Amino acid sequence: MSDQTRQKATVFVGGLSNEVTPHTLHDAFIPFGEIVDVSLPKPELYNPIHSFHVQAQANTELRASSKDPHRGFGYVEFSLAEDAREAIDNMDQAELYGRVIKCNQAKPQKDASERLGSRTAVWEQEGYATKYNVTDGDQNAPDEQNGKPEDPMQGLEGLDVAGPRLQ
Repeated sequence: MSDQTRQKATVFVGGLSNEVTPHTLHDAFIPFGEIVDVSLPKPELYNPIHSFHVQAQANTELRASSKDPHRGFGYVEFSLAEDAREAIDNMDQAELYGRVIKCNQAKPQKDASERLGSRTAVWEQEGYATKYNVTDGDQNAPDEQNGKPEDPMQGLEGLDVAGPRLQ
């Protein structure tokens, strides 16, 4: 199954209670079709000494960010995309363990360079300039009348006096 076909057959389920397990999520969605996989992402690991994520440290220094068994959302992958659409239509805004859940088609996983907290600015990422039609001259373009940059203070004369204006 291709990645795009797999994505269309995968349902994002948000707003899950901590009591929900992969087994209960499977049981809740089985009426809509054959389920290939159920996953509940675990909380990320962090080093309590540092505020940034550590990947090269020994596992003894890492601990879960909370006591939660999952992050409050999960994915249910069906064998057919039609089954996923039917599950979304029927389960969106349904109640599961006392909480209203949200169901959508799963979105593709973002590229590692585009994630939040990336060390690369969004405008420096490859393809940004072509995607948003940005050229090098757009940011500091000179004034076309005299070849100098436009004065940002132009038109603000007389605003240095406080109080009502006399007429």
